[in-house]
Amino acid sequence: MEEQIKTIIKLIPLFPLVGFLINGFLNKKMPERIAGIIASTALFLSFACSAWAFFILAKMPVEDRSIHAVWFQWILSGSFSSAFSFLYDPLSAVMMLVVTGVGFLIHVYSIGYMHGDGGTTRYFAYLNLFVFAMLTLIMGDNLLLLYLGWEGVGLCSYLLIGFWFGKDSAANAGKKAFIVNRVGDFGFALGVMLLFWTFAAAGHTTINLSEISHLAPEILVGGGIVTTITLLLFLGATGKSAQIPLYVWLPDAMEGPTPVSALIHAATMVTAGVYMVSRLSAVFILAPATMMTIAIIGAATALFAATIGLVQNDIKRILAYSTISQLGYMFLGCGVGAFSSGIFHLMTHAFFKALLFMGAGSVMHALAGELNVQKMGGLKKYMPHTFATMFIGALAISGVPLFSGFFSKDEILYKAFTSEYGHPVLWAVGLLAAVLTAFYMFRLIFLAFYGDSRMDPDVEKHAHESPKVMTVPLMILAVLAFIGGYIGLPHALGGGAWFEQFLEPVFAVGHESSEVVHHSLSLEYILMFTSVLAAGIGIFTAYMFYIAKPGRAKKLSDKFPGVYNTLLNKYYVDEFYNAVIVQPLIKTGNFFWKITDLKGVDAVANGSARFIGWISSKFKFIQTGFVRNYALVFVLGVIALLGFVIFR
Repeated sequence: MEEQIKTIIKLIPLFPLVGFLINGFLNKKMPERIAGIIASTALFLSFACSAWAFFILAKMPVEDRSIHAVWFQWILSGSFSSAFSFLYDPLSAVMMLVVTGVGFLIHVYSIGYMHGDGGTTRYFAYLNLFVFAMLTLIMGDNLLLLYLGWEGVGLCSYLLIGFWFGKDSAANAGKKAFIVNRVGDFGFALGVMLLFWTFAAAGHTTINLSEISHLAPEILVGGGIVTTITLLLFLGATGKSAQIPLYVWLPDAMEGPTPVSALIHAATMVTAGVYMVSRLSAVFILAPATMMTIAIIGAATALFAATIGLVQNDIKRILAYSTISQLGYMFLGCGVGAFSSGIFHLMTHAFFKALLFMGAGSVMHALAGELNVQKMGGLKKYMPHTFATMFIGALAISGVPLFSGFFSKDEILYKAFTSEYGHPVLWAVGLLAAVLTAFYMFRLIFLAFYGDSRMDPDVEKHAHESPKVMTVPLMILAVLAFIGGYIGLPHALGGGAWFEQFLEPVFAVGHESSEVVHHSLSLEYILMFTSVLAAGIGIFTAYMFYIAKPGRAKKLSDKFPGVYNTLLNKYYVDEFYNAVIVQPLIKTGNFFWKITDLKGVDAVANGSARFIGWISSKFKFIQTGFVRNYALVFVLGVIALLGFVIFR
């Protein structure tokens, strides 16, 4: 079975790579629909192989569920070697199913959404390359391969966010995402190098993830080196997964096509940081200060982004700040040592957030690109399928019982309260963020789909349900958003916490304290009831503000204009960064450009040119342009040469 899995998993990243090469090289000749079919087929084959390998892995003994498959030798330098090889275990198996499964649905949806758009073949080539890079990241069994995929998804995000590069806003958003991620990636690269140097100093020249996990408790015990390493690695995670202070690129990433938003925000790039922290959990767990930092940053980001989402009117930006907030939840789970809970929420979030983004794209498709929820209303009669699926997605992300988000979010809040790394304050912040999440999500639903129409008459005249190539993926994701949480059904509700048990071999180094088990069921029920109450309060408040008494929200914003404008302008963080970081860097760059380039390099180059020009001007009389003059010079030269030879 092990050899069979090795063969299968080698094929999984190969399919999207082949899809990228076909669409990339035949960009000008490939018909739009064929390009979509090729890209979608590549992802379907990857998903089918991922599912096949998963079922084989699930049948294997627990102790054998860690398989290394070497594709080819990559680097060999002295005693150091690195192969292009994959690690297949429960964690990578889950991630591969999420990436290929949700990615496949997004590819199919894109066939309808991008129909008639220029450059569609290039778009599908980028999508396939994006998935290949993400699979490289999550399947790589060493830090170098993980880093290759890490930088690959950064490059692809730039290409896809700025896909409509003719728009300044899209081009600038792509550059912003790329540059902000470079800040985090710089820390990540330093962390990787410091980790390698520390292990090499201890006599272990390795970048293999499994070896690092097993040797970390022996090599990294004591001292501040492990704290430094983990903080640098986490800096990389804050960039990729949009946490404070490097979250600012993600809302602007909405300038890309909506399926790109779904892919980046649900299944691929933003989950990379959570995956990396979880994969290196054996290292992070040795740095309590870093664990607390991760938990605090995660909780703060969850609350901070949720408050911004309360008043946004752009349907995609509401979901963007929701993504930032939900990623905060995942890091809160990782920070309190509940790594499996963080991955569980990563999985359920992929279902309902891809659903919500694609639902938003369906609304835009029906309304000629309209984004402002204040200019919608009453859409459920025009778009019943989109409404029903988005409603399910809103219930799931709000943490309503029986839906997937309830199980994963409740588990994180429970661990934040009971874990030895947790604290009641972290739980309280997470609970407040849950209230706000339910409020802003149902604010979106109520403003877009309920009440009287506020649409432009010409837009409303053409409002319609999206084609099946778009709505069928929505329906599949809606089913997953409903049932996806049951694989993690806790013991308190009669389940077996199967998801946590499946991932247990990966996080088996005492990461999730056994102390949690000793808490009474009554405490678990109380905390569970509290989280349900939080969702109910958020939904009820949204109903009172936007359905029962629609004018109440306007009155409240008029009563507190300072608070409203601060939230509407996202706490002016972008303006602060622009004033404190961006403009000073631009001015510094311009200063050195004038000193070193204009007055240095250019001055030398231009001065040399002027000098040569001056010399040339003194001898230009020789070049008369008359053949007789050139013949005379030639004859005089011959006479001089003969005279030299004769009279020598």
